[in-house]
Amino acid sequence: MVCITVSTMTAIKHALQRDIFTPNDERLLGIVNVCKAGKKKKNCFLCATVSTERPVQVKVVKVKKSDKGDFYKRQQTWELRDLTEVDAKDANKENPEFDLHFEKVYRWLASSTAEKNSFISCIWKLNQRYLRKKVEFVNVSSQLLEESVPSGESQSVAGGDEDALDDYQELSTREEQDIEGMMEVCEYAISNAEAFAEQLSKELQVLDGANIQSIMASEKQVNILMQLLDEALGEVDTIEGKLSSYEEMLQSVKDQMDQISQSNRLIQISNTNNGKLLDEIQFLVNYMDLSKGHIRALQDGDLTSPKGIEACINASEALLQCMNVALRPGHDKLSAVKQQQLLFADLRDTFARRLTNHLNNVFVHQGHDQSSTLSQHTAELTLPKHNPLHRDLLRYAKLMEWLKNTHREKYEGLSRTYVDYMSRLYEREIKDFFEIAKIKMAGTTKEAKGKFGLHGSSGKLTGSTSSLNKLTVQGSNSRRSQSSSLLDMGNMSASDLDVADRTKFDKIFEQVLSELEPLCLAEQDFISKFFKLQQHLTVTPPLAQPEAEETDGGMSSRVPPQAEHRHSFSSEKDLVRLMMNKIFQSIETELNSLIALGDKIDSFNSLYMLVKMSHHVWTAENVDPASYLSTTLGNVLVTVKRNFDKCISGQIRQMEEEKISKKSKVGILPFVTRFEEFAELAETIFRNAERRGDLDKAYVKLIRAVFMNVEKVANESQKTPRDVVMMENFHHIFSTLSRLKISCLDTERREAKHKYTDHLQSYVINSLGQPLEKLNHFFEGVEARVAQGVREEEVSYQLAFNKQELRKVIKEYPGKEVKKGLDNLYKKVDKHLCEEESLLQVVWHSMQDEFIRQYKHFEDLIGRCYPGSGITMEFTIQDMLEYFSSIAQSH
Repeated sequence: MVCITVSTMTAIKHALQRDIFTPNDERLLGIVNVCKAGKKKKNCFLCATVSTERPVQVKVVKVKKSDKGDFYKRQQTWELRDLTEVDAKDANKENPEFDLHFEKVYRWLASSTAEKNSFISCIWKLNQRYLRKKVEFVNVSSQLLEESVPSGESQSVAGGDEDALDDYQELSTREEQDIEGMMEVCEYAISNAEAFAEQLSKELQVLDGANIQSIMASEKQVNILMQLLDEALGEVDTIEGKLSSYEEMLQSVKDQMDQISQSNRLIQISNTNNGKLLDEIQFLVNYMDLSKGHIRALQDGDLTSPKGIEACINASEALLQCMNVALRPGHDKLSAVKQQQLLFADLRDTFARRLTNHLNNVFVHQGHDQSSTLSQHTAELTLPKHNPLHRDLLRYAKLMEWLKNTHREKYEGLSRTYVDYMSRLYEREIKDFFEIAKIKMAGTTKEAKGKFGLHGSSGKLTGSTSSLNKLTVQGSNSRRSQSSSLLDMGNMSASDLDVADRTKFDKIFEQVLSELEPLCLAEQDFISKFFKLQQHLTVTPPLAQPEAEETDGGMSSRVPPQAEHRHSFSSEKDLVRLMMNKIFQSIETELNSLIALGDKIDSFNSLYMLVKMSHHVWTAENVDPASYLSTTLGNVLVTVKRNFDKCISGQIRQMEEEKISKKSKVGILPFVTRFEEFAELAETIFRNAERRGDLDKAYVKLIRAVFMNVEKVANESQKTPRDVVMMENFHHIFSTLSRLKISCLDTERREAKHKYTDHLQSYVINSLGQPLEKLNHFFEGVEARVAQGVREEEVSYQLAFNKQELRKVIKEYPGKEVKKGLDNLYKKVDKHLCEEESLLQVVWHSMQDEFIRQYKHFEDLIGRCYPGSGITMEFTIQDMLEYFSSIAQSH
């Protein structure tokens, strides 16, 4: 491989920079003359370049001389960041071979080891300066990577160290022109670079000598300049002395100003502290000072007059505000604050004690003051109104709220006292109210008065609660023994107890519910407002959950004292409902007793009670589904529904126990009549009712029982034919359902009609076989022969069915005999049928149609089996119509 001298390499580097890299805005920093190892020796150059624009791009470019001329061209370019490894082959021995690992390994042979080392060093520096990429340098001397290359040869070839990289500057146009002009003067510069360099060195020495002579010629001027500098230094010393004296003078002034500044800072701190102290004092005075008027109101304020109550309310609110003020840190250690807090606590306890005693007296007085009976309300059956009491007590509502927030124990004690005394008051009033309601209710019929111990016109119940309790308790043990009396009462409800009595009972029951509803709602509204129980909070109630105890009058609610503080409730609505349960604990018992009495008087009263109670429950649930009234009426509604179901079961049991006389005709069965009465009454009562579904279910049960028992009675009937019993009763049922238009019984209505029609037809067919008995038997024989295969025209040749036999049978039924037989049939049908249903003419007309059908059938058989015989019946269809008409008219 040809070795290129340093001067030639410099010229090549300059030419490459100018022709290839400068147009592409690149700087050439390192170059090495190489050829590919192991191949034909074709020289080329590897160049390390950087871009002149940022971001800087570092590349390795392969440059080759063109085959067609003396210029160079770029052949291949690699990005330095793609270089992964540089292998110098041997770090200790001189070896011009080296490898560059890009996307593949490129093996090179440099013209000299120095050029290779210079080029590798240049790549290492470029990587360190611009890329900081982990390029592995294998078999490379560490000294080569850490230090700059010292030799001038390598410096010129590789571009030097980092300073050379930084200080490199492209030649300007003028410099290029000067160099070219100089090289033109010295034509041998290219052919003999050493001679050109020696010429340049000589010229440089000449220039250096000229510069030294010029400097020596200007020595005089230098001396003058030095003298001027000495004078300037003297002036500077003088100025520094004056500045030092000034500084000493200003130091004392500075000390005085520092003292003044410190004094001003202390004054500012003092003013700030005084302002904060004033704010704290104003805060305590504004928020922890209670006026004398408020103190007087809390200690001696009038709790009876509206003005006094208003003053106490304002004072209590001011006291609560003072007690609840959020003190700042350290306030609680001040003796004045402690004194105020003790004063507030004393005022709070004093006023709470006064308020509690006053309200306790009001509750006790109210409980004893209205202890009289309901004599003044007897005529109207109304409950006393407590609106005045509620209106008076609501003036204390804000005070109760204050008590609830400050003295919880006294608040709960007042709640217990109110509930205790009001429950006694309401218990007396409600008991008297229901006593009068029972008197009025039981006085609706004389039978009821005699039954339940009512004497005289006053209508006073003898035995009071005990007699009514006996009525309630008797049920299960004496139900069987009293079945006959209950049946009589069921019958009495349909006959003796008229519509007016039931209407009166309905009005009394409605009046009772209408009086209880506003009473409970008003009391619940008052409790919520007075005791401030509208908010949903978790509280400890003043009352425990009621426990059921058995008393003489049934089940009542009692609250054991030891259990009063054991339970907590999720909301104050539960507390309201609990207080209402305690206050009105007797309502549910009294309502159940009243319902039992109404049911004893007339089992059909359960229909009225079910409708009324359902309506009131629906109304109460719309107002508040969780209210005491809604819950209580819902519980009572269950009892009413149970009584209604018992009434239906009683009706069904009566049907099953129904016995008919064996000596008289059946007619319309009693339980069919009772079902009609029940349906008419129920449709009147349940018109537009909320619980129509209960009635529809009862209808279905009753009608199925009616159907089943009608068939049972018809099967057991001995005096009246089964078809008559079925026909008459199902006709009555069909008429009833058609008239009342009960939609849930449409299927049963159609079934009743079907049964009535079937049994009517059956009865007519079975009865008509008797007037023409022999003729019927004869033609039945004829039809039997035809059925056996005898041709119709050959029947007359049968011995038993010849023409002579036919004429003989026909002669036995002349018109008079037929009419006589029909007359007897009419009388027999008349005996079978009852008068209530008026089906005689219907049955007689059906028989007429059936008789004509049979007559036509006989004539048809004569025409087909005895053709041309001239045999005819002794009577015609017109004769038959006259017979039926005359018989019907004669009866």
